[in-house]
Amino acid sequence: EVLLRMHSVGICGSDVHYWQHGRIGDFVVKDPMVLGHEASGTVVKVGSGVTHLKPGDRVAIEPGVPREMDEFCKSGRYNLSPTIFFCATPPDDGNLCRYYKHSASYCYKLPDNVTFEEGALIEPLSVGIHACKRAGVTLGSKVFVSGSGPIGLVNVIVAKMMGAAAVVVTDLSASRLQKAKEVGADFTIQVKNETPQEVASKVESVLGCMPEITVECTGVQACIQAGIYATRSGGTLVLVGLGPEMVTVPIVNAAVREVDIRGIFRYCNTWPVAIALLASKRINIKPLVTHRFPLEKALEAFETTKRGEGVKVMLKCDPTDQKP
Repeated sequence: EVLLRMHSVGICGSDVHYWQHGRIGDFVVKDPMVLGHEASGTVVKVGSGVTHLKPGDRVAIEPGVPREMDEFCKSGRYNLSPTIFFCATPPDDGNLCRYYKHSASYCYKLPDNVTFEEGALIEPLSVGIHACKRAGVTLGSKVFVSGSGPIGLVNVIVAKMMGAAAVVVTDLSASRLQKAKEVGADFTIQVKNETPQEVASKVESVLGCMPEITVECTGVQACIQAGIYATRSGGTLVLVGLGPEMVTVPIVNAAVREVDIRGIFRYCNTWPVAIALLASKRINIKPLVTHRFPLEKALEAFETTKRGEGVKVMLKCDPTDQKP
């Protein structure tokens, strides 16, 4: 293990949800719990067996650490391990604090040209990397990203990086769609009260064809329905956003058109990829951070996120270094 002095911690929708509702699905908050799982910091102390890190190293933290070497770990899909430790998922504490200890194998050294803030953003970025890999985005793909929150935006960035020829994004909010344009979306559609079929036909008309790939980032029933209708026959719909447990969808439409529906659970094996992309300046995720607060103003930061202001709210845990 290593002891870290925390630097930057992003606030996620799940953090806000636990704070407001005390549960997400089967994960119920029964005892006080530290939030935060999008984080970077500086190594202060290392355990006796740690060789790849030393005090003073700047690191990004992968929040999910398997507790045992089970079949999922052996096959490289450790995110599916049922006993995994995960920051800020009950009963495991997160890392929104001054000092935090974590498994050294899940702390990744940041190159000098990658900032602490970018290090913290690797967590949401990883969701985009994992989702686009599961979707099979490749050279020339036409992609529909449903939802333009932080996760929709990282999917736009990664899809473009992986060779998508055109990406169209839908959202209710004009300002969020503007952000999607900034990070590389080719087309945006502001949804008002269209039916799922109408949304699907708008997607087709702006792209000039139906997309082979849809990445659904809202979890809203109507959006999942639109995702099925929009996806080209033989294509893939990846469900990233999580909503209610039971959702009514046109599954027969998907079945007879051979639309593959895939889920994702967090990510695995993404930190090294993300660090390489950031270090080489192949992607720019800095525009995602719109608000910064010191740790003392955590409540204000959470309330800003809850109101849906900006994109990513970042907390600064190290009072000795308040540079962005």
